[in-house]
Amino acid sequence: MGEGTKGDPFKSSVVEMNGDGAVDDEVKKRCRDQREALPGEPKCVVCGRYGEYICDETDDDVCSLECKQTVVHRGSKTDVRIGLQHPKRLPGIDECFYVKDSSDTSGPLSLSSNQTDLLRRRLEIHVKGDCVPAPILSFSFCDLPPKLLQNIEAAGYDIPTPVQMQAIPAALVGKSLLVSADTGSGKTASFLVPIVSYCANSRLRSSKNQKNPLAMVLTPTRELSIQVEEQAKLLGKGLPFKTALVVGGDAMAGQLHRIQQGVELIVGTPGRLIDLFTKHNMELEDVDIFALDEVDCMLQRGFQDQVMQIFRALSQPQVLMYSATISRDIEKMANSMAKDVAVVSVGMPNRPNKAVKQLVMWVQSKHKKQKLFDILLSKQHFMPPVVVYVGSRLGADLLCNAVTVTTGIKAVSIHGEKSMKERREIMRSFLMGEVPVIVTTGVLGRGVDLLSVKQVIVFDMPNSIKEYVHQIGRASRLGQEGTAFVFVNEENKNLFPEFVEVLKSSGAAIPRELVNSRYMVNSSDGRGWKKRKHGN
Repeated sequence: MGEGTKGDPFKSSVVEMNGDGAVDDEVKKRCRDQREALPGEPKCVVCGRYGEYICDETDDDVCSLECKQTVVHRGSKTDVRIGLQHPKRLPGIDECFYVKDSSDTSGPLSLSSNQTDLLRRRLEIHVKGDCVPAPILSFSFCDLPPKLLQNIEAAGYDIPTPVQMQAIPAALVGKSLLVSADTGSGKTASFLVPIVSYCANSRLRSSKNQKNPLAMVLTPTRELSIQVEEQAKLLGKGLPFKTALVVGGDAMAGQLHRIQQGVELIVGTPGRLIDLFTKHNMELEDVDIFALDEVDCMLQRGFQDQVMQIFRALSQPQVLMYSATISRDIEKMANSMAKDVAVVSVGMPNRPNKAVKQLVMWVQSKHKKQKLFDILLSKQHFMPPVVVYVGSRLGADLLCNAVTVTTGIKAVSIHGEKSMKERREIMRSFLMGEVPVIVTTGVLGRGVDLLSVKQVIVFDMPNSIKEYVHQIGRASRLGQEGTAFVFVNEENKNLFPEFVEVLKSSGAAIPRELVNSRYMVNSSDGRGWKKRKHGN
């Protein structure tokens, strides 16, 4: 086999020469430019097409420069601008065959029904609903604006994650969706890509008022809204796509002025949005996409009335609802908001991310601080940056001070009582690596992308297993391995039955004290755990 010259991106496994001794074809730039592999020929390790070249950095067979870049980036690099990671090659893609004639480049490649079923099974994609499109294997397979494709690549996405594979094409054809997937699996981009595409295309060809918003995303916290808007701006860069952030803590006058200047997307929290729209009579009739991030939280008591008040002000929008945990009640609510809602789940719904190793410890309340200090001072166990979850705002401040005084490790606390300016500065210092430990209430338990965090410590168990799933999910992004230290004792007895089931399903070790607790009993019918009756 011939080898390329120094500096060439490939060593060619097959060199086709013409009569003058020159190479017949230039190196193929895109996967779709390559033909299918014939029997006995090498296959590309990414897409399965003809592996015409050998990547000089990995010695893998690849079909094009596009797939070479995918192979090179498998090492999972982090883009600190928005916390995106280059995912590893997804399982099952090698075995999926494109069925479109390779000489036809008029449109995206497609999968047969059998191949679609195979891909969904291998990636644990579960779909309920009619006329849901097949998953995509590349962002280029969707009819996205060229500039958006460039922005996706610049943001660090090489291959769509499983939730993006299924949710993006479904949203692009106008399906209302209820989507559940692991924390850190790429859910945010899976609704922002369709939103940016729709808004940009609409502005170019629509006769609607050019200043009225076309889409809206609601989140339960200011931090999550800030993050979503930042990602939206990066994906929409260079397109007719402007955003407005509407959250408490910032001046309402500035937010109002921004919207009045004309925006395509509004991102915000329900309370501030209602304040803004009721006091200033904002026009919402052109909002065609309504997205709810962390929908299980958004439709709980306290938020639900506000969300529904905003929803009723819209004119039958496409509804996109996302979370890591979704209940049957949420499904019922989703079906009341939109017709023919497609339900998409990836992995095991309402279960912790498999990539997070759960280390559960039985620790009495009076010993929890010392156990935390032991972990933070251990060279073996302390892997900063670390997020520590507590149950109260006062507890966050007190524990933060105790960590700094006792261990000498710089720590900061964040919770809802701090001003928006303080919270932004705290998040900046933590995300930039200036502070190795952040102590927080549930404000950072949902959705917020904590970049390189690989370790969380659940100092105080939350009030529900759903919140627990969200909190420990902060230790993993896009399948990267992480660790969660979890402190439990009899104060958490109301969670024991469900908690034990979660640990069993995850293969995590269960403390002997938890199994032998007087609040637990193994049911005789083998169906799991139930609360011990009083008097037993």
